[in-house]
Amino acid sequence: MDFGLPTLIEMKSLDDCAALCKELNFQFIELNMNLPEYQADKIDADTFAQIAERYGIYYTIHLDENLNPCDFNEKVACAYTETVLQAIELATQLRIPVLNMHLSKGVYFTLPEKKVYLFDEYLDTYLDKLTAFRDRCEQAIGGADIKICVENADGYDKEFLRKGLALLLESKTFALTFDIGHNAGIGGGDEEVIMKYKNKLCHMHMHDAKGKNNHLPLGAGELDLPKYFYLAKKQNCRVVLETKTAAGLKESVEWIKSRKPVT
Repeated sequence: MDFGLPTLIEMKSLDDCAALCKELNFQFIELNMNLPEYQADKIDADTFAQIAERYGIYYTIHLDENLNPCDFNEKVACAYTETVLQAIELATQLRIPVLNMHLSKGVYFTLPEKKVYLFDEYLDTYLDKLTAFRDRCEQAIGGADIKICVENADGYDKEFLRKGLALLLESKTFALTFDIGHNAGIGGGDEEVIMKYKNKLCHMHMHDAKGKNNHLPLGAGELDLPKYFYLAKKQNCRVVLETKTAAGLKESVEWIKSRKPVT
């Protein structure tokens, strides 16, 4: 199984991130496109390729968490879609195998007794826009070995999210990311949905959690980590150890070495 580290806010240089990746004996870095230095139009493919070759690593991409190609404003939706198409072009150049994305819940109206999500209220429009996004991504990727992996973020507790996920997963271009800490933070509600589409699972974000506090180093929380490592191995997943500091990553590596959770 290949291990990766997330983009660390404490390290502004890709070279520093790559050096840490090699030090930890990891195989890849997940570039976070929420950061200004990792916007698709700011990345020089030749420079990134040289760094990857120098340290013997590769990249995955975490797309902007604000990504919302189903926005009802067509210009806004198009801008988000074009951003993903840029990332696909970059992935083709750098042989990046995974683009990780969140499925947006969009805007909601707060009524006296409940929240009304606009994607739920206008479900047909939402699904039509998501279908158009899916098809454009599939066309752009073509036969390249690239998967767009949908990550569980705030829970699949809304019907429109479950329908949207099912629609995306109809395409061979789309797959799943299982973030075990996010799942723990909502009481484990995502796991049933993930396991329903287990054959589509190919990417995981691993970090420990305690209650709603996640992104903890492995061993610092209360999750059944060996169970999730077994799942990752069985599904041949890439694994991002998604603690947010270099110290937390090193602590997680020591936990893996001491526990040997994958058998």
